[in-house]
Amino acid sequence: MSDWDKLIPKPESKFLRVKCPDCGNEQVIFDRTTSVVHCNICGATLAEPSGGKASIKGEIVAILD
Repeated sequence: MSDWDKLIPKPESKFLRVKCPDCGNEQVIFDRTTSVVHCNICGATLAEPSGGKASIKGEIVAILD
């Protein structure tokens, strides 16, 4: 680990690829969302804010960096 990695911290938040439980559509969302995230196709709720990390309602397919 270099000195720069110690001085500059990495962010703890990530983007997630979430699969809708109703229609199967995959959508990219932020893991610390501050508003309710709905599916673009069917309108089902994918994530709700919970004071920190969001409460994810669908299946997490991938974690993006």
